[in-house]
Amino acid sequence: MKIKIFTDGSAKGNPGPGGYGIVLKFGDKVKEISQGYRLTTNNRMELLALIIALENLKTDKFPIEVYSDSKYVIDSITKRWVFGWNTKGFKGKKNADLWIRYLQIHSKFNLSFHWVKGHAGHPENERCDVLAVTAAENSKHHLIDIEYEKNT
Repeated sequence: MKIKIFTDGSAKGNPGPGGYGIVLKFGDKVKEISQGYRLTTNNRMELLALIIALENLKTDKFPIEVYSDSKYVIDSITKRWVFGWNTKGFKGKKNADLWIRYLQIHSKFNLSFHWVKGHAGHPENERCDVLAVTAAENSKHHLIDIEYEKNT
């Protein structure tokens, strides 16, 4: 049995209001998570979606398949760029705070990554997009992306 994680992020204006959407699947159980932020970027939301998904898992006993339409996230991990950035202290790299947060949890899991084309009819990816966009547009419940805002 595997856990499947589907993620998407969105930001209007990039930077602008943003949000992430997550669909977690395990057997016949499905959990959806989303959150909006008042000022952020698309890449931050894509990466934060993965981090939040992993942080919400209650077990590390099953293989995990991650599906994302973010080349930024998928390539940075599968091509091992993030590990090189870490060795160099993330000098000159954006989103270091989130990459460090990812690196603190990734080794707990048996992860495999799959890129999916966005807006191409993949049901879970489409659902994540709806969740992310809706969260980005719902300014009443926006959080503050503190690290992003203090560095802009």
